[in-house]
Amino acid sequence: MDVIIGIADMKVSHDPDVTLVTYSLGSCIGVAVYDTVARVGGILHYMLPESDVNPVRAKTNPYMFADTGIPMLFKSCYKLGAVKRQMIVKVAGGSQVMDESRVFNIGKRNYAALRKIFWRNNILIDAEDVGGTVNRTMRLNIATGETVLKVSGQGFKTL
Repeated sequence: MDVIIGIADMKVSHDPDVTLVTYSLGSCIGVAVYDTVARVGGILHYMLPESDVNPVRAKTNPYMFADTGIPMLFKSCYKLGAVKRQMIVKVAGGSQVMDESRVFNIGKRNYAALRKIFWRNNILIDAEDVGGTVNRTMRLNIATGETVLKVSGQGFKTL
């Protein structure tokens, strides 16, 4: 059963019948985490790097921002039995879309924020597909931990 994660949203599961799916990863970043022993996984689809641009919005929707959403993703997995050292982390998105002049560089800034948070928390990325000018769809199968991307114009690939 597909469970959809919208833009500025997050879902976690330990149900082996679930596949988490998020669409439209352009400049947004999709972070998929999976504990290979507990078989717990989750996906966060965040839009912006830092919540200080809109603290009120960050309180009502922390999944919109890297600095508030990423910690919540990990903590939600821990509540279902995941253990940090057993977790596989995969990242997709961070494209340069709808900003051809590169004024805002949201995709690059989103990715930089993620790397900074991961570095501070000693988290390594196991696989990634970031940058470019394409949209991506990310799927995480909770039974197996397999993460599959559909990349515009390139088809499907396992991450």
